[in-house]
Amino acid sequence: MEQSGIQEILKALELHSAHVDKKIDQLKVDLETRMDKRFDEVYERFNEVDKRFDEVYERFDEVNKRFDRQDKKFNGVRVELAETQETVDYLSTKNVQHEKKLRTIYEQ
Repeated sequence: MEQSGIQEILKALELHSAHVDKKIDQLKVDLETRMDKRFDEVYERFNEVDKRFDEVYERFDEVNKRFDRQDKKFNGVRVELAETQETVDYLSTKNVQHEKKLRTIYEQ
């Protein structure tokens, strides 16, 4: 009788062990499924962030192009102002020379 009792206990332990193994396997599958889903969500978010960074980089490129155009414009204006200043200086000296001549003519 003791032998059969021990056999029954062993059989019950085997059944319980199989049941526990089955639950553990199911938990592993559930965990893997949830982790895969979570990784996919994180991957999608990173892709969205990458797209946003690409948009930001494109906007920075546009801003840089605009700054370059403005810089060229300002350089052109600077050159024009320098030329205008030279012309004004030249005309001012000529005006002073003519005034001196006029004074000498009137003084005589």
